[in-house]
Amino acid sequence: METRPMTEEQRKAIALEYFRRMDRGESVAELFDEHAAFYFPKWGMARGRAQIESLFRDLMGILESVSHDIAHANIIQQGDLVVVEGTSSGTTKSGRNWRAGVTHAGLWCDVFEIRDFRIQRCYVYLDPDYGDNDTERYPWLQRKADAGPRT
Repeated sequence: METRPMTEEQRKAIALEYFRRMDRGESVAELFDEHAAFYFPKWGMARGRAQIESLFRDLMGILESVSHDIAHANIIQQGDLVVVEGTSSGTTKSGRNWRAGVTHAGLWCDVFEIRDFRIQRCYVYLDPDYGDNDTERYPWLQRKADAGPRT
């Protein structure tokens, strides 16, 4: 196994390329190590490129488009870790739009571990209810809906 030193800028560039490829509808698989781990809420843990590709097929099966506002993202780096916090917007395959600050979905935080010019681990933290379909189980959401539009 070869290990190659990386700079913080190189790690950051790989993390940001991940978001750019997603926004263009391109595969992100080659950015990952063949033994990488990827966690996505309500999907669970994907281990290895094949499972990561399956996870993204499932995710893109419900999303028509996605756009990450990486120009305004918060990025924190320490060693091999790159944490990116930001906002997104997009449309589901069923035609529902979401936008951070307007709907429940759209705020996210991804924690990357990047070594040897590959993503070794990525854990995604967000509400995957892009279409606001799962609101009945949360009484505070009903109270907000009764109070009128969010600001």
